[in-house]
Amino acid sequence: MYKTTGLTHLINSTKYSLQGLKSAVKNETAFRHELGLGVILIPLACWLAPGKIELILMIGSYFLILLTELLNSALECVVDRIGTERHELSGRAKDQGSAAVFIALVNCGLVWAIILFF
Repeated sequence: MYKTTGLTHLINSTKYSLQGLKSAVKNETAFRHELGLGVILIPLACWLAPGKIELILMIGSYFLILLTELLNSALECVVDRIGTERHELSGRAKDQGSAAVFIALVNCGLVWAIILFF
């Protein structure tokens, strides 16, 4: 099999990325909830942000939640693919992925609070 380059690589990469997003929307409830949060937060940020930098920070902190959730979901898929038996390391991996999402959520809340109230 040959390695694609240039425009073909870009097209294929985009296709795989869109497949991943579609899969997350279809299979991950938390991702759907966080997308719904964005329907509220992005327009709210456009309305409330006092400047362009603050707007970027507010929206960027929201997108960090989506990014972290996608990575957590991918991690959970890999752990589940390896085996269905309970294992301490599998549990730790899943818990740490969940903790990463939690930190992204806290980060978003802090960014918004600091910008809007301090």
